[in-house]
Amino acid sequence: MDDTRTGADLVVDAFEREGVEIVFGYPGGAIMPLHDALFQHCVRHVLVRHEAAAAFAASAYARSTGRTGVCIATSGPGATNLVTGIADAMLDNVPMVAITGQVRSTLMGTDAFQEVDITGITQVVTKRNVVVREARDIPRALADAFRIAAGTRPGPVLVDIPSDVLKERVALAEIPDAPRTIAPRPRASVVQIEAAVTAIRERARPVIIAGGGVRWAGAAAEFRAFCARTGIPHASTLHGLGSADPRDDSFLGMLGMHGWTHANRAIARADLILALGMRFDDRVTGNPKTFAPNARTIVHADIDAAEFNKIVPAGITLHGDLKESLNALKQRLAGESLPSFTAWRDEIATFGGALPVDAAEDGHLPATDVLDALLRAIPSNAIVTTDVGQHQMWTAQRVRPHDPYSFLTSGGLGSMGFGFPAAIGAQFAHPNRPVFAIVGDGGFQMSMAELATLRRYSVPVKIVLIDNRNLGMVRQWQQLFYGGRYASTSLWDNPDFCEIAAAYGVQAIHVDADTSLDDAVDAFVQCPSAALLHATCYPQENCFPMIPSGTSVDHVVESAFA
Repeated sequence: MDDTRTGADLVVDAFEREGVEIVFGYPGGAIMPLHDALFQHCVRHVLVRHEAAAAFAASAYARSTGRTGVCIATSGPGATNLVTGIADAMLDNVPMVAITGQVRSTLMGTDAFQEVDITGITQVVTKRNVVVREARDIPRALADAFRIAAGTRPGPVLVDIPSDVLKERVALAEIPDAPRTIAPRPRASVVQIEAAVTAIRERARPVIIAGGGVRWAGAAAEFRAFCARTGIPHASTLHGLGSADPRDDSFLGMLGMHGWTHANRAIARADLILALGMRFDDRVTGNPKTFAPNARTIVHADIDAAEFNKIVPAGITLHGDLKESLNALKQRLAGESLPSFTAWRDEIATFGGALPVDAAEDGHLPATDVLDALLRAIPSNAIVTTDVGQHQMWTAQRVRPHDPYSFLTSGGLGSMGFGFPAAIGAQFAHPNRPVFAIVGDGGFQMSMAELATLRRYSVPVKIVLIDNRNLGMVRQWQQLFYGGRYASTSLWDNPDFCEIAAAYGVQAIHVDADTSLDDAVDAFVQCPSAALLHATCYPQENCFPMIPSGTSVDHVVESAFA
């Protein structure tokens, strides 16, 4: 009986211990020993067509499950192609482990073929990264990687392993134990909780903001119970969408640069802000000095104390696990007589009406009509991913996911090319749920080769392609702020996307202004396999409302002619 294991075997053993079911990757020379080990193991390897797609798919797997996603790539360009996806995970607090092959240990530092210092490159976009020098150290390195990736504030960890270490055989008796330790999570103090309760009791115009921390704390149920108990109007950041009960009349929608006007005006008028698991990103605050100018108190709840007072000063900070903090607040409020916020909710209702729609010229299909028709037609349990740009904001304004794991988008990094591979990752995580990728013609062409992944694995992802033959959001800024100088944003030479889909064996449906939109959308949604809905839309349609960068809701733009 062989009592030795290769380094690659030890990586796969670590996957098994951590409950990893799927890894996304692309092979190459330095990582080949790991692919060979995976070939003989039940952990499933999904072959993508670009390493960036592997990182985005792993990220979406994590975003849609709450579990750590895994991607692997070879040395050199394989590793560097992961960097955008790793940075995206870092900025959006996504638990992810990236494993890269490296040139042989004896070649490191010699500028060998396909050698890059990937740990140096990713130092600022990972929670931790490490080069494993001996096979016996792999179990502990990976145990630490998974613990750190998922711990406290989640994020990516990179483990770089030279090819000779992956091939090295080590006796089982020589391998140190790799204990699975769980670090204690901070808990908000009784004094902090009491101060927050006092503020709620004493204020007349409170607003709650749900951030992405609600998802990573698994606290959607607690958030909804807290909102129901207090009756306080609540809004959401981009990553907080799905935290609120979509049927709750007190939910104001998304706030921020392209958020609902009444949500932003409610923040400006509020005398109390309860910021839960959010970091006051500039797309939410605009000019931090004018954010919530009437708030007598800001309560900031977060698991990462480094976020407190970083951008917006908070009078009360709840440092702890958000689920525990919400439970503590709700328990403390049990039996309390709270103010009625009915008059405040009625006042907010006067702050703005329906979303402004930028009218299309005759003979053109508005992208917003396509998205409205789609979101009416998709099942309630659908997972929606988006790419980045106008379609992302139009979708975020309209979507009402039933939980925070059902709307996946690149927020902090704003990485084009995310939406389609993210849908693939989500579909592998949830094979029995419908998954829709909403993409633009710019971003889709950055990851279009993943149509091959759909075909190889019979993945039934539905792709909604908003084709306005422009890099729409950049074009919009050029129109509004650069005197209509449309530099390098026209995509007039787009290909025939339906023919490209057909070449990959993916059913395609085309819609334009002359098509029955509802019929086409219904046929698309009901398609049992992968499908593309190619919508050729009005090229000049803008995304409103819009608060120009660095300003406040007082400067909101709701028309190109304002």
